[in-house]
Amino acid sequence: MKRYDLRHLKDDFYDRMLELIDKGIKVDEVGIFMFEVGDYSSIQKSADVIKASGHTLLNSLKFNEVDWTIVVKKVSDETKAERISALEATKEEA
Repeated sequence: MKRYDLRHLKDDFYDRMLELIDKGIKVDEVGIFMFEVGDYSSIQKSADVIKASGHTLLNSLKFNEVDWTIVVKKVSDETKAERISALEATKEEA
């Protein structure tokens, strides 16, 4: 398990979070990411980014008055590809 503090990036942490997942943690390892909440739209967007990337969002919770923490499990490339394909198929059906 690794912990990353992304609060200094304000609402521009999504790309860095995905980079850390891809390069910083191993398959089936968990990463904890802390970011600044701002107007609360970043909470839903962070969940959407993780879902779109194919990884597993394990938890999302308020850390203190201004910070939020999400827990993400990195999945294998095969699982990631399957999830992304399924998500795209669902979008096409809708």
